[in-house]
Amino acid sequence: MSDALFVGRFQPFHKGHLMVIRDIAKKHGKVIIIIGSADKSGTSDNPFNVAERMEMIEKVLAKENISYEIYAVKDFNDCKKWVEAIKKLCKFDVVYSRNPWTIRCFEEAGIKVIRHKFYERYIISGTNIREMMKSGEDWQKYVPKEVYEYVKSKGIK
Repeated sequence: MSDALFVGRFQPFHKGHLMVIRDIAKKHGKVIIIIGSADKSGTSDNPFNVAERMEMIEKVLAKENISYEIYAVKDFNDCKKWVEAIKKLCKFDVVYSRNPWTIRCFEEAGIKVIRHKFYERYIISGTNIREMMKSGEDWQKYVPKEVYEYVKSKGIK
C-alpha cells in the first residue's frame, strides 16, 4: 500500500480533519501528517504552538486504528523550498489537500494530489472554531473530545 500525505495547520485539530484522516487511512498504508506553519503561534489565526498541535493530534489518533507519522514544517513563501523540506522529512506517494497553494506546490513538483472531500466545511473549520472560542460560543461539538479536554486543561483561549 502507498503512503499518503495530509497537510494542515490544525489550529485546532477538528472533526473534519479526523474524518479526512480516517478516509485516507482506509485507502493507504500510512497517513503522513504535516503540521504546516510550524513556526507560527500566539496569534488569533495561529493560537496553538506546534507542540500543542502535535499533542492534540496524537491524543486523538491514539484511539484510532491508524498507522501514521507526524512532522512539522515551517512556512516557506516558496513552493519548491517548501515541498523539498517536506520530501526531506518523509516518503509519500500522494498528497491529499483542498488548499489551492498546497495543490499548486505539489502539482508543480510532479506529485499527484487528490482533492479530499470536505466535511461540513462551512461549519467545521479552524477559522469558525477559533471565532467560537474567542466569543465564548459552544465549539466543543466540532472537535474530538480529546482536543476539547486538552485545550481546557491548558487554559488556552
